[in-house]
Amino acid sequence: MGGLAYLKTQFVVHLLIGFVFVVSGLIINFIQLCTLILWPVSKQLYRRLNCRLAYSLWSRECHQLPFTSATPHEMDVAVVAGPWVLSQRFLSTLSKVLAKRELLYVPLIGWTWYFLEIVFCKRKWEEDRDTVIQGLQRLADYPEYMWFLLYCEGTRFTEKKHRVSMEVAASKGLPALKYHLLPRTKGFTTAVQCLRGTVAAVYDVTLNFRGNKNPSLLGILYGKKYEADMCVRRFPLEEIPQDEKEAAQWLHKLYQEKDALQEMYNQEGVFPGEQFKPARRPWTLLNFLFWATVLLSPLFSCVLGVFASGSPLLILTFLGLVGAASFGVRRLIGVTEIEKGSSYGNQEFKKKE
Repeated sequence: MGGLAYLKTQFVVHLLIGFVFVVSGLIINFIQLCTLILWPVSKQLYRRLNCRLAYSLWSRECHQLPFTSATPHEMDVAVVAGPWVLSQRFLSTLSKVLAKRELLYVPLIGWTWYFLEIVFCKRKWEEDRDTVIQGLQRLADYPEYMWFLLYCEGTRFTEKKHRVSMEVAASKGLPALKYHLLPRTKGFTTAVQCLRGTVAAVYDVTLNFRGNKNPSLLGILYGKKYEADMCVRRFPLEEIPQDEKEAAQWLHKLYQEKDALQEMYNQEGVFPGEQFKPARRPWTLLNFLFWATVLLSPLFSCVLGVFASGSPLLILTFLGLVGAASFGVRRLIGVTEIEKGSSYGNQEFKKKE
């Protein structure tokens, strides 16, 4: 194990990285809050500023994620099998998603998305339909070139959810999928209908992490290294049927092809097509170093002052704050872990029981 890799495993380093992530994130959220005064004056200026602020927040951890992939030069809408971080690593300075409403109340993640006009859903289509349509229509005049990411399976893969999903597929006369859940078509067909005339293409993205690793924001924060292969396919929007039912059938066919791609990857260890490794973006590392310098310098001065004081009460108070901060960071990032995912599938399983 190299020296840098060893440092990344140390608890103190974890705390320092977590401190930089959380404090800089709160600073960025505060600046975003202040930009709200610009909305009635210049909505587009507000949006441009928040694009840069959000990128400064998300890009700090992306320099730790090397990929080998075939990537597009442009994008409008993506059907994604993979984490949000790939959009910051490859695609552009900004991505939009449909997010579960609970994330709106999560500091850093949800707050940043709120200022970016992310569409938050309850995951009940009857209640979400108007919200999604209105949210997509508001983005029609967005001044930045953006990605709209859709995770059509709606939730992360588990064996229980897969079993129930395939029972639903059988009841609808659809072919079984081995590596994916049955895609939810309403969000996709609605997005395509609302964005037709605004966007040019849909990109299907399939992402595999090497060594069967399961990445998490906590792992990224702690400096774990993940390597992945990504397969990207482009479909001009005019190739997707305008009729909702036919567009849903198109999406089901796409997922059958994704399943075949996954089978090929499992057997051969690579995706078909030309392979290349994109160059690292220096901005992500420089961005992290900037925040680390700004925030850790006063922190170290404060720590030295606490221990130099010789006051047991002051030292114990400081150690208590460190423990509370460690717990808080772990709980904050924990909301993204697999066990915190959607209950979709589990609820269907209970109904069948």
